[in-house]
Amino acid sequence: MTFQQLTYVVEIAKCGSINKAAHKLLLSQSGISTAVRELEQELGIRFFLRSNRGVECTPEGREFLSYAVSLLEQKNRIESLYGNRSAAAPTRFSVSSQRFPFTEDAFLRLLGSADPTSRFSLKEDSMETVISDVFERQSDIGVISITELTEKIICRMLDTRDLQFHEIASVDPCVYVRAEHPILSLPYVTTDDLVSYPYVSFEQAQGVAADFSEEYQMLSMKRSDQSIRVNSRSVMMSVLEQTNGFTTGSGLLSPGFSPPGVVSVPLAGKPVIRIGYILSRSAKASGETERFIRSLTAAVADAICHTQTLHRQLGVGGTVPDQIF
Repeated sequence: MTFQQLTYVVEIAKCGSINKAAHKLLLSQSGISTAVRELEQELGIRFFLRSNRGVECTPEGREFLSYAVSLLEQKNRIESLYGNRSAAAPTRFSVSSQRFPFTEDAFLRLLGSADPTSRFSLKEDSMETVISDVFERQSDIGVISITELTEKIICRMLDTRDLQFHEIASVDPCVYVRAEHPILSLPYVTTDDLVSYPYVSFEQAQGVAADFSEEYQMLSMKRSDQSIRVNSRSVMMSVLEQTNGFTTGSGLLSPGFSPPGVVSVPLAGKPVIRIGYILSRSAKASGETERFIRSLTAAVADAICHTQTLHRQLGVGGTVPDQIF
């Protein structure tokens, strides 16, 4: 089977006639007919029903045609990308991240200075997927957070995949709630204060350990009777804005990327969350990766500063640790 034969089959189907296809391709009718017949014999199917009015695709021919068109489109795309050897290859850069507003902030900062021919991508997903993306080289960098409770298993997993966690900042764990939530009247918040409210969390794939969850995991966490599961950051924020639900996490809110109707409150007496990125130990970081790391560090610092200001305005918690590495 050749691309030439695929081209003949697709063109005949478009024209509805072998003669018209031959004329369009500037070839002889007998040459096209022979090439198509040889392909039919090779694959053991018949593409067309022939009559005096032209040709019509058989059911097998219609199915084959869908694959043939896709293959030819991919061939054309490859040729357009790499056929002109004098043209520089486009810059490619991909980020996988847990659902953090500061990652979106950092990504947009990077786009502001990106080359017009660059091809960048940002994917928000679970920690397990982020780790897999970086390990399988589908992403250049991953953005995750770890805690004292999850650090051992996460770092062991990273080691087995030749990946390394680089810390950017450590922050107090917080509770996310709506701006008028009843717990904001408390001088400080504990897990016991949250039991009567719905717990909102991101969906996890079946069988995935709690260590990979987006939320801050605590052995002492008492689950509320009602739970709500979502699969996107925008839905999570909408649920928190419009209900008395809560979720746990870093507490960081990024200016311009977090809804004003959602605030965070520090959890009393809990170990810090370490925010950072993961890279392959064996692969050298590209220039785009290094620029993104600088953007990410700045975006996290801005989120910490913004969150501290909000906490002071609300009169909740103490100061958020803001050690930047």
